[in-house]
Amino acid sequence: MYKKFYKRFLEQNSTIQHYASHSHHYWPDVTREAMLDYWDDSAKYVDDKWNHIFGKKVPETRALIADVLKLSTPEQIVFAPNTHEFVTRLFSCFSPLKKISVLTTDSEFYSFDRQANRLAEEQLITIDKIATLPFDDFEKRFIEKINSQNYDVIFFSHVFFNSGMAVKNLKAIVDAVKNTSTMIVIDGYHGFMALPTDLSEVESRVFYLAGSYKYAQGGEGCCFMSVPKNSQHRPYNTGWFAGFGDLANNKGEVDYSSDGMRFAGSTMDYSALYRLHAVLTLFKAEGLTVEKIHQYIQLLQKNFRDHLLKIDHPYLVEKNILSVDYNHHGHFLTFAMPSPEHTKKLHDELRAHNIWTDYRGARLRFGFGLYQNECIDLTALKH
Repeated sequence: MYKKFYKRFLEQNSTIQHYASHSHHYWPDVTREAMLDYWDDSAKYVDDKWNHIFGKKVPETRALIADVLKLSTPEQIVFAPNTHEFVTRLFSCFSPLKKISVLTTDSEFYSFDRQANRLAEEQLITIDKIATLPFDDFEKRFIEKINSQNYDVIFFSHVFFNSGMAVKNLKAIVDAVKNTSTMIVIDGYHGFMALPTDLSEVESRVFYLAGSYKYAQGGEGCCFMSVPKNSQHRPYNTGWFAGFGDLANNKGEVDYSSDGMRFAGSTMDYSALYRLHAVLTLFKAEGLTVEKIHQYIQLLQKNFRDHLLKIDHPYLVEKNILSVDYNHHGHFLTFAMPSPEHTKKLHDELRAHNIWTDYRGARLRFGFGLYQNECIDLTALKH
């Protein structure tokens, strides 16, 4: 049904069953035209390119994102090449002399987890990590920890990258944070354009991070953050775009934009934004909402789980899938394996049969994308 949007990627990978869309989703063909548009605009506008990008492309892309997430203030969205840039900038909102207290989970992606661990090594922050498993009471345990003390930063994912399991009640977690000075950050990378997400009730309280590399399907290089309106944060890790509208300021104090741009960095390659803009524009024109995408992926996952019943494999069985609710789950299924060695061995065996998956430690991930319309064939692996 949707393969028509991905002809170029499918032509280049005609012999591959690609089940790693959670890692690198195929790009729709419109992204190639977007790259050419970026080049043509650079040639056309030259020195005035930034006026065109910030006057047209950025506002349009913000509006498209805000429409997906039900955000009322698109101007609070800021862009960067990666989420790590936002993570470091958020930490830099605090005094270098302050030891920052952080509450998070044991299942955060490396862009946050590695940086936080390194800061903890230098005793610049303290970290409390709540285990996501068992997941059936994770939200309850996380809220209990929130209530146990005041934290400077609370950071958690909407969909956890190492399992696909998703937080059901974002608002309940946000509402549990009574200290208004606590910075609440939601990593939405594996949820954006995958799970229907309504941030309207929490947008004034949370920083929401996501990007185009996964289910937004625009490739690497364009991440974004929604900043709470009226934020007065002054990150000391700041780029010149954060004061783009007041570069001639001679007041002796570093000025910041009054909207989401206060968290901006410096010059970046906006061809990635062009690609994201093209994908979101295509989907809006086609009426392809996140709700429709999610329903389609759920059908593929159901077909996949039904297929598992037809094979006799020691590890690829439904009981090994990490999930508590298939109706509220990310767009990949994760198998708990006996060990990292078992995981790599099975991953390599699948790869030898042109079935592409990926793994993290002792967890093997099968992702599902719009460019699939048939169940995966695992019969070659029957034991």
